[in-house]
Amino acid sequence: MTRPRPAPTPPARHAHPERRSSLPRYLAGAYLVLVVYASLHPFSGWRDLGLSPFAFLDAAWPRYWTLFDLSINVITYLPLGFVLALTLARIPGRLSPVGAATLLAALISLALECLQTWLPSRVPSNLDLAGNALGAGIGALLTLWHGERFFSRVTLLQRRLLAPVPHADLALVMLGLWLLTQLSPETLLFGAGDLRHLIGLTPAVPYAAPSFFVIETAIIVSNTIAIGLIARTLLTDRSSPHMVLAIFFTLALSIRALAAAVLVSPQDAFVWLTPGAGIGLLIGFAVLSLTLLLPPSPRLALAGLALMAGTVLVNLAPLNPYSAAALATWRQGHFLNFNGLTRLVASVWPFLVLPYMTLLGRRL
Repeated sequence: MTRPRPAPTPPARHAHPERRSSLPRYLAGAYLVLVVYASLHPFSGWRDLGLSPFAFLDAAWPRYWTLFDLSINVITYLPLGFVLALTLARIPGRLSPVGAATLLAALISLALECLQTWLPSRVPSNLDLAGNALGAGIGALLTLWHGERFFSRVTLLQRRLLAPVPHADLALVMLGLWLLTQLSPETLLFGAGDLRHLIGLTPAVPYAAPSFFVIETAIIVSNTIAIGLIARTLLTDRSSPHMVLAIFFTLALSIRALAAAVLVSPQDAFVWLTPGAGIGLLIGFAVLSLTLLLPPSPRLALAGLALMAGTVLVNLAPLNPYSAAALATWRQGHFLNFNGLTRLVASVWPFLVLPYMTLLGRRL
């Protein structure tokens, strides 16, 4: 009797198959949105002067320009070229992702410069376009030497630190955007979700020292708990979560101090550290250290409640008297656009992260 021939044994797979990180794609999308907003801010006063949107291409050398402005244009598009080239890395050929990323970034810059023709507060410039294309090209070229190696190390670090939760790369980008909000010296510390300047509402609570102290403290406590628990949900137990969170919040506070020192004045580096902010940080970190002991699902639910509470409170808070003084010193040029950008991110951040937390809660 003829025995049946055994089925061929499939090749053994590696225990940890290599997976291309989605982080470059998420970073490219987020950075592109930021560039578009910064280029077209304040999105008001659109008018038609009867000029062709391409007229600036044949214009003479700009009369008013500075090396600082040119450098900003190059530096702004350098990261965009870097992450676009990595996102397009599957295009055949070694140089094609570099060329495609540079061309795509240059076309994006061209489109934005053309749109600035109809904005009274913006002036399209061929020099800006050239600087943007140059920056994107430099960023794309850097991927030939450091791009894949950089993100392969990031991927290894992710595997060691991050829990296997859905779309962890996207969550990392969201936490990075939250760090970006700390660059605005006019917003309350850790405050996010203030929609009043977008829809033209006035503060519900008039300014008074006691009420401002209480609301500021509550906002910082709520957001410290929310951000800490969101970050903890992404971390594995073997990654020393307490140490990672301590480093993360230290980085956030350092960014806050550096932004105030650079954008306002060095002597104002710690003006944001008011009595309410100090007490809020102490209470927030104390409560956070206790809530870290909760299981994953209750942790995430508490993070959502704390985030919603902080969002409601920041929309009730009286105007920060420090904000007017801070804005008065840096309402100029690129800083005006930067201010609009950081305020937008701070305003919409909770509404971006809450849907992700809902999705994540169903998977835990």
